[in-house]
Amino acid sequence: MSHSHKNKKVFVAMSGGVDSSVAAALLIEAGYHVEGVTMCFGISHPDSRRPSCCGVDGINDAREVARILNIHHHVLDFSEEMKDAIVENFIEEYLDGRTPNPCVRCNQFLKFGRLLEMVKTMNFDFLATGHYARIDCNAQAGCYELKKARDSQKDQSYFLHGIKKEALPKILFPLGDLTKKEVRALAKKYRLNTAEKPASQDLCFAPNGYYKDFVNSQLGKAAFMPGFFKNDQGEVVGEHKGLVNYTVGQRDGLGIALGRPVYIYKMEPETNTIYIGEKDCLFSNGLIAKEANFVSTATPLQTIFVTVHIRYNHPGVTARLTPMDGGQVRIEFAEPQMAVTPGQSAVFYDGDVLIGGAIIERALPCPKEAAVLTEN
Repeated sequence: MSHSHKNKKVFVAMSGGVDSSVAAALLIEAGYHVEGVTMCFGISHPDSRRPSCCGVDGINDAREVARILNIHHHVLDFSEEMKDAIVENFIEEYLDGRTPNPCVRCNQFLKFGRLLEMVKTMNFDFLATGHYARIDCNAQAGCYELKKARDSQKDQSYFLHGIKKEALPKILFPLGDLTKKEVRALAKKYRLNTAEKPASQDLCFAPNGYYKDFVNSQLGKAAFMPGFFKNDQGEVVGEHKGLVNYTVGQRDGLGIALGRPVYIYKMEPETNTIYIGEKDCLFSNGLIAKEANFVSTATPLQTIFVTVHIRYNHPGVTARLTPMDGGQVRIEFAEPQMAVTPGQSAVFYDGDVLIGGAIIERALPCPKEAAVLTEN
């Protein structure tokens, strides 16, 4: 970044963490006109009766960073949008036996949706965040591409697959070429109050990872409707305590003693049934996913080969991607994958380039089931 950016105006989404703080400092140093914005989600927790991340503490930390950097700081109320677009969807997904990823949805609808619209309305040129990802202009292809961060340990591109391709020219990721260690060192150099602040791993509305407690607090005991565990033969082998308590791939905490390890391989909300089986039932040949968004390329018209990640930290597997009607895609793995989980994101890459992503709707039959289908 050069000092030719003097007249370019950037809104930096500041959560009060070290990453977004350093992103703001780097952009100031590069010559941009920078202002900070903190999205207040206004979610109270029953035990504390005060907002969490991007609540009181986050706003105060971000405000102090803005003071140190001598920039304007705005606080915008996103509590209604958070409730309508993220929290209600999160609860519905759990009730339907899926395992949602609200951070993906928040990036798509709030940060790089609603907030980006406000940035344009206020005549700013860019929205910047502290995400570890990169956006490059591919001159040859005549388009912008979303890419993995240089630091593979911190790469967050997976969570950004919902960004619309038209938005890429308006987004800056100043940390894309840096490691976390380098970012901490820069925070000390800029004398930021967030330099030593630990990274938040929690959902802003469900602290300490207590997602089920959050769903319970919203819906009460009605959400925890007991139902049956069935084996892969369809026989009842036990009773579960409500779909929201379980996820595909789970082995512990089932409360069933069958004399061998068993895993959840399918959840069926229509009948409130959870299917369990031995490890081979966990494997799938592929998946169907919905709401496909292609961020670095046009929507493919025919089958293409990609590397697909079926969850964050999944190593990725080569797969055939075939577009279907209604924004769906069919993914067929080069080799069977374990614990394909409805509600999670399937994200497609070509090397470092994030082609797009979609929300997993269902797993294709596991090899054992597929063999039976083939014989018939």
